[in-house]
Order: sequence, then structure tokens, then C-alpha cells
Amino acid sequence: MGKKIFSGVQPTGNLHLGNYLGAIKNFVELNNDQENDCIFCVVDLHAITVKQDPKELRNNIRETVATFIASGIDSKKSIIFNQSTVPAHSEAAWILSCIARIGWLNRMTQFKEKAGKDKEKASVGLYSYPVLMAADILLYDASHVPVGEDQKQHLEICRDIAQKFNNDFNVENFFHIPEPLIQKEFSRIMSLKDGTKKMSKSELSDLSRINLTDDKDTIINKIKKAKTDSLPLPSKIEELDKRPEAKNLLQIYSSLNNSNLKKTIETFQGKNFSELKENLSQILVEKIEPISVEIKKLLSEKEYLDKILLEGHKKANSIASNKVKKMHEIIGF
Repeated sequence: MGKKIFSGVQPTGNLHLGNYLGAIKNFVELNNDQENDCIFCVVDLHAITVKQDPKELRNNIRETVATFIASGIDSKKSIIFNQSTVPAHSEAAWILSCIARIGWLNRMTQFKEKAGKDKEKASVGLYSYPVLMAADILLYDASHVPVGEDQKQHLEICRDIAQKFNNDFNVENFFHIPEPLIQKEFSRIMSLKDGTKKMSKSELSDLSRINLTDDKDTIINKIKKAKTDSLPLPSKIEELDKRPEAKNLLQIYSSLNNSNLKKTIETFQGKNFSELKENLSQILVEKIEPISVEIKKLLSEKEYLDKILLEGHKKANSIASNKVKKMHEIIGF
């Protein structure tokens, strides 16, 4: 039996290799499985926990959709929509925030990391982010949610909220308890300039990341300039712990090649970085350049992207508003 999958991507613009290998590549595989029902949401409500430029946000929403389509997600098979066009998300988030407990939210490590030392100045939205994420998932009766390490805690609180709602109102199985979908053989993609830091669009140097809009020459140049050390490539996985840059490049190669790290190490053991970089550039150009070309083409077709969002909105709105209506009946509104 197929899975009912919900996943969201923030429209931050300039999606990079880390986003592709960490999420989008997996979405394409889930979408391609005929058994699965997939809902991919551009989570623009989540995006505004950080101040956004309105014009840029609109463009970033379209760019995220273009990236989905260019990577191979089929909008006829899966629902693609942006969160803010479905009012049920905001309404369900309020209802569920009356179910969630402050103690649960206080344990969220991602809030502590993002709020930093002066958490009194952080927004309420950043604090209650996991409740909105729970609403996103529970409105669609999702059975599975693809999550990385940083979102596992948020899925746990989603499960707690669903369970508490079901228990409080004595409605067994009204909210389905979603399961995490953890990618096998997946590694965090790190900066090309510092193997101890996650690849990020906020890092100042563009040479630190491969953007999904980079062309062939840019990709080759960035890999050529990627930080390395002076030793030959190792023969054992254990040796990589002290060599973050070697580990990162080998992991990127493995992920793109759908291979495990052990096999990749066997291929390149004792060789120089130049040989790994040459092979890595080749596979990156092969996988990323067609996506880059297609993203640029789609971004010039705004009406087409808006049509996909409108069709997705209609389908998502129908499902989510029906679920909220049932929530009203259960609560006594």
C-alpha cells in the first residue's frame, strides 16, 4: 500500500545542492512511486518568521515551484501549492496551539539555536513554528513525512499534538499519527569552503555552495576551488572524522551517484583530490546543469507556474478546509 506524504520547503530563493540532495531528490523518487500520494507545499507562512522583502518572497515562491518541476516532480500526479493560499493552515495552527503545551515547545532545540542568546527578542512565530508545522501535516492525514535530523523533533511534537487532540476529544484516529521518512545513505552537505559548516545560502561566499541555477562552468570552477587537505584520499571511513573537507566531497559524490560511502572510498582510496574533483565535477554537471537550464526557462513562464499553484491550491484547499470543518464539529464551534 502506498504512503500519503506531506513535505514543505521554505521559499528562501537560491536553492542549492544541500537542498537538492537533502530533500528535492528524495521528493522526486517519492513522486515517481505510483503507489504514493504526495503533497509538496511551499511554506511561505513559515518563511515570514524571518523578515522578508515582499517582492522577493513572491519571486522565491515561483522559483521554488520551478525547482520542483525542473527536478522532475510531476504537478499532475502530486499536489504543489503555497501554504498561505489555504487559510485552514493558519486556523488549524491556532486550534492546535491550544492543544500544544509550552513545556513541549520549550524543549525545541531549533528555536534555541535560531533565537540565539537574546530569545526575548525572537518572534512568537519562530517559537510556535512547530505548531504550524503540525497543522500542515495533520490537515492532510499524512502517513509519512520526509525529515532531516533538524526536523525530527518537530515531527515528534506533531505526533504528541495529534495524540493529545484525539485523547482530549475522545476521537480515536481523527488525526493520523505520522511516521518519519528518513533517507537511507544520506549525509548532510557541508560548505565547499569549510567542511565543518552546513552548506547555506546565507554564507557570504558564493564559492561555498553549488546553486541549482549554476551553469556548467560555474560548477566546475567551484569544485576546482573547493577546500581540501594535503593528504591522499583515505582508505577507511573512520579516517574521515578528522578530514571534514574530504568527507564532504566524498559524500556529495556518493549521494549523486546513489552509492554508499564505503564503495566511494574504495574507488578513490590513495588517489589525489584532483581525480575526485574531476569525477565530482562531471557528475554534478550531468545532474545539476539540466535542472539549472530548466529552472531558468520556467522562471520566464510566470503564468505557467501560477497555474500550477492555482491548481494545487484548489486541491489542497478542498482537503484542508474539510478537515478544519470536522475539527469545528469536534470542538463544539
